[in-house]
Parts: sequence; C-alpha cells; structure tokens
Amino acid sequence: MKKMLTYRNKKDTVSMQVERKSMLVISVCVILFLAAGIVGTSLGSDFIAPWDVLRTILGLNAGEHDFVILTLRLPRVLLSLLVGAALGMSGALLQGIIRNPLASPDVIGITGGAAVAAVGFVSLLGGALSIKLLPLFAVIGALVTALIIYVLAWKKGVTPIRLVLIGIGVSAITGAGTTFMLILSPFYTATQAYIWLTGSIYGATWTDIKTILPVVVIVVPLAIWLARSLNAQEFGDDLATGLGVKVQWHRSALLLCSVLLAGIAVSVAGTIGFVGLIAPHIARKLVGRMFGSLLLVSGFVGALLVCAADLIARTAFLPLDVPAGVFTAGIGAPFFLYLLFKNRNQY
Repeated sequence: MKKMLTYRNKKDTVSMQVERKSMLVISVCVILFLAAGIVGTSLGSDFIAPWDVLRTILGLNAGEHDFVILTLRLPRVLLSLLVGAALGMSGALLQGIIRNPLASPDVIGITGGAAVAAVGFVSLLGGALSIKLLPLFAVIGALVTALIIYVLAWKKGVTPIRLVLIGIGVSAITGAGTTFMLILSPFYTATQAYIWLTGSIYGATWTDIKTILPVVVIVVPLAIWLARSLNAQEFGDDLATGLGVKVQWHRSALLLCSVLLAGIAVSVAGTIGFVGLIAPHIARKLVGRMFGSLLLVSGFVGALLVCAADLIARTAFLPLDVPAGVFTAGIGAPFFLYLLFKNRNQY
C-alpha cells in the first residue's frame, strides 16, 4: 500500500511538472507571437519604430504611418501568422492520426488537392466567376482529396499506414493535375498561378484575414477538444477502443479539422510547404507528446516560421519580393530527408 501511494505521488509530481512546463512554453509562445506581429510590421523598405506601430494600431498617431502599417504591412504579418498556425496545427493533427512523423498536409496530398482546385478555378473559371470564390474552391478541393484518400484507405476501418501510402500516391496525381492546368492556362495566368503555388503572402488584404480567421477560430477549439483521444490512439486502435474511444469517428473528425485548416491556409497563401511537417517536431521537443499542448505549440511554431520566412522574403532581397514558400521549402526539404534517414529502419 505504501509503495502504491509513493508511486501515485511520483506520478502526480511528474504530471504537474509536465503541465507547468507546457504552460511556460505556451506563455513564451504567446509573447513571441505578439512580438513577431509588432516587429514584422516595423520592418520593411522603411523602418518604423515598434512604439509607432503600436500607437498607429491603437489609433493614437496622427495618421503618418496609417497606409503603410494598416493597409500594407499589418494584414500581411497577421495573415502569415494565421496561415502558419493553421498549417502547423494541421500537420500536428495528421501526424497524430497517422502516427507517422513524416505526415503533413503537403506530403499526403491534401495541400495538392486544394492547389489543383484553386489553379483549375483560376485557369478555367477565373473570367466567369468572382475571384472571391477561390477560397471556397480550394477548401472543396482539399475536402474532396481527403475523402478520396479516406475511401481508398478504408478496409474495415482506416489504418495509419494505408492512409499515408495512398496519400502519397494521390499527392503525385494532384501535382500532375496542377501542372496540366498550368499548361492549359494563358501565359499571364500561368505566371500568377506559379507564384501562388510557390507560396506567397504578397498582396495580403483584410479580406484574406476575414476569410481565414473564422475557420481558425471555429476549428481550433474543436480540434483541441477532439485531440485528447489521440493520446489513447498512440497505443493502438484496440487499446484505444478498450478505453472507450470511438476511434474511427474521432479519426474522421480530426482528419476533417486538419483538412479545413490546410485548405483555408492554401486558399489565401498558396502552397507554403513543409510547415506542417516541421512545426509539430519542434513542438514535440518543447512540450512532449500530450496532444492538447502539442497542438497549441505546433500552431505557434508554425506561425513564427511563416512570419519569419515572409519577413526574410520581403526584406532580404529588396526591391524583390520573394515567395515565402521558397524559404520554408529550403529548410523543410533537408529536414524531411533527415527524418527519412533517422527513421530508415522503421519503414
């Protein structure tokens, strides 16, 4: 009895330490998130002091920097943070569902599905329908692609390994479809679509913020609530079912959350690659494998990654504005190869 009490006390102590560490990391991430918003808005072709940025946002300045801050820089910085957060959390959900460290929205084809639908809309329907419908088409493309992957992977349920293998195959097909759409497009449209496919926050507006923000606000709390079941699913479907988790239902709902986050991010910023792969790994190093904290920190890390990539993209090569996706791919591709090498004995 005494040994059992000692064990419980040790377990409670470890649990409290993990919770304290998670809260500390989340608090630091919130501070960095806010700081990135201010610093990112300050930097550009002309430096604006951070306190002037704050005064302008709060409406305390005389209007000297209103156009630069409120029209050009602030929407772009906020969009980069929201897109990064959506991609980071989408990747964390997928890695939890599939139980594979190589999973991410771009690797298994969800991002590709959104991209082929968006490029098809611009190439074939751009002149007939309002460009405001582009986000809707991108999200529908992501949902349809995820549904195809899920149906093809279903065999008395969906196993993680089937999901990722079929996803990689579908990703190749969507890539071919996107290339085919570009070939059919007029030169100007193809050029614009290619820049978008690389992943760029260039030309961000408050309309883009209004497009992505409601989805993030609605989906993220739902995903955090559902993600608790992933802690049980990590021990296998049979044990999770024995613990009372409705595995297939939770897996479907979490996959839908991941698809919606990835689809809406792609619709406003293009295919910014590898953020959904990198962010969960960094978050796991910071807070461990408990999915409540992991999901939040993955979002913050993804936001900081995209914000930093876009900041470099628009300041390091002035007067050129390089797509942010160039820098995330430059970091992400070697990281993907490193993960393949590290886990080579498991596949």
